[in-house]
Order: sequence, then C-alpha cells, then structure tokens
Amino acid sequence: MESVSIAIIIAIGIIIIKGIVIVPQAHAYVIERLGKYNKTLEGGFHIILPILDNISAKLTKQEQIINIPQQSVITKDNVNISVDGIIFIQVEDAKMATYGVVNFKDALSNLSTTTLRAEIGQLALDETLSSRDTLNRKILTAIDEASSKWGVKTMRVELRDISVPLEIEEAMNLQMKAEREKRAIELTAKANKEAVIREAEGEKEKTFLEAEAIERMADASKYEQEKTAEGQQNAMLMINTAMLNNPQAAEFLLAKDRIVAFSELAKNPSKDKIVVPYEATELIGSLSIFKDIISSKV
Repeated sequence: MESVSIAIIIAIGIIIIKGIVIVPQAHAYVIERLGKYNKTLEGGFHIILPILDNISAKLTKQEQIINIPQQSVITKDNVNISVDGIIFIQVEDAKMATYGVVNFKDALSNLSTTTLRAEIGQLALDETLSSRDTLNRKILTAIDEASSKWGVKTMRVELRDISVPLEIEEAMNLQMKAEREKRAIELTAKANKEAVIREAEGEKEKTFLEAEAIERMADASKYEQEKTAEGQQNAMLMINTAMLNNPQAAEFLLAKDRIVAFSELAKNPSKDKIVVPYEATELIGSLSIFKDIISSKV
C-alpha cells in the first residue's frame, strides 16, 4: 500500500514537472493540444497540461542568417557569372512560421536563389556590378513579400561576391585601361586648350596695357606741350604788354642779348680774335638804355 502511494506521488510530481515550461527571452514555443494548435508561449514561466499539451516547435525571434549558396547566373548580355550572398530574417509570428511552410529557412534559401537569377537576368553585366545596392533592394522586396505569409520578416539582403570569368575580367581590365587613357588624353587636350586660351588672353591683356600706357604717355606729352605753348604764349603777351607800356623795353631786350653774346665771345681763350661790334653806335646805345632804365628805377 505504501509503495502504491509513493508511486502515485512520484507520478504526480513528474506530471507537475512536465507541466512547467520556462521559455527563454526572445524565443517562442508553439503548443499543440491533442495534435491541434493551442497557443504560443513567449519568454517567461508557463504551465501546460503534460499529457494533453505538446511543444510542437521552438523558435527564436532573434535575427537569423540564411546563406545564399554560390550559383551560376546568366546576365542580360549572356555573361555567365557566379553570385553568393546572405539574407537576414526575423520570425514575427511563430504560428505561421511553424504551419505556413515546412521549413521556412530552406524555403527562403530556394526563393532567394530563383529571385536572384530572375533579377540578374534582367540586367547587363555592367549594371549588375555597378548597381549592387539596387539589386539588393529588388531581391529584398521580392523575398519579403513571400516570407511575410510565413510569419517571417526579411530584414535585408547582401550579395557578398560577384565573380566573372577570367577572360571577361581581362577584357574589362583592358576596357578600363582604354577608358583611363582616353580620359587622360582628353584631360591633357583640355589643359592645353585652356593654357593656349589663357596665354592668348594674357597677350591680349598685355597689348591692351601697352596701348593704354602709350596713350597715357601721348596724353602726358600733349599736355606738356600745351602747357609749354601756353607758358610761351603768356610770356609773349607779357613782353608785348611791357613793350606797349614802355617803348624802351624792346631795345632793352635786344641790348641784353647783344651783351650776353659779346660776353660769350670775350670768354673765348683764343688770342687771335678781334671782336668788332656790327654797329658801335648800337652798342653805345644799348649801354645808354641800361643807364636810362636804372635811372628811372632809382
């Protein structure tokens, strides 16, 4: 009798222990009751019926990575390339992820492969290599539309490597080399053109400045000549005015010039010279004019 009681107590303890379920954080357990979906347990402490309830699936809600295996893909311009990548997914609905598809990881891997081939098949090789971000977004949109029906969110798609055949790579390298040389020639020609233009502009500016300098010098010379002529004119007017006011002024000027000329001749060191005035009376007259002028001033 005691052994039966102990057996019953042990059985009850096992049932209680089996009925306690502790779900880790960021996980979800799908519970079936008598083979039918009952509920989804999130992180924490839970109690189930051990005989009636069964844990059908244990899923994580953390981001998961699915590898896109390397595969051969033909581009729009019939180039055979090799592509591989990764997909980041996250389970949002544990029930749909369990019952919506047999294995959502395999399903997403196969779906990504077919989508990748379809998208790359619409692009030429150059577009495939240069538009990787655009290609990632297109594949992400196509996969996420299907995975949402399975309770799985496709977070992002990354193509890791795009490999081209060796002969295509060599041809691309030659093409890039030719493009670089072409750009170098164009830049050199452009630089030479700009240098010629700048040199011509410099010569033009130099000629303009030289012409402007000549014009300014001509204006200055003209101004100097005008001022000199104006001064001479004023001097002549003053002399004429003086002559009108004093009749002896003209004789004074002539006498002054004669005396200066006679003085220069007298300074000549030659001993074989004889200075004879053209008109001795005029010389005497000149001296008398000096005398009259000095007397009038006194």
